[in-house]
Amino acid sequence: MTTLRQIELVQDSFALVLPVTAQAAAEFYRRLFIIAPDTKPLFHSDMEEQGRKLFLTLATVVDALDRLEDVLPVATDLAVRHVTYGAKIRHYDAVGTALIETLRALLGVHFDEETEAAWGCAYGLLSGAMIAAAEAVVAQPVQA
Repeated sequence: MTTLRQIELVQDSFALVLPVTAQAAAEFYRRLFIIAPDTKPLFHSDMEEQGRKLFLTLATVVDALDRLEDVLPVATDLAVRHVTYGAKIRHYDAVGTALIETLRALLGVHFDEETEAAWGCAYGLLSGAMIAAAEAVVAQPVQA
């Protein structure tokens, strides 16, 4: 994050989503599967459980935005695991778009331009680190 204000905007807006995380998760995956239908086969488990995991991860990241160095190693490990699940680099843009659209739909007037920009910045920082980790794995030669 670049500013304390952006961190506050992300944290305050996420607090408004917490009471409706099941609805938010369902909406996120609905949007993701429309934007990037090739992601749907990557999910083999119960989608309610998947949504719960998504929002637990988001809560951890949002809480640690002022200590990003603490959460980046966990995020990069997650990115490496996602490569083994079949996630592609292009999916990060789709996930970001689905997340922003979901927040915009759920938060309405509470998701103003400044808040959206703060989320975009936060997602950009996190996804950038995750993409770099995923690209490093993809670039590694397969060992026999």
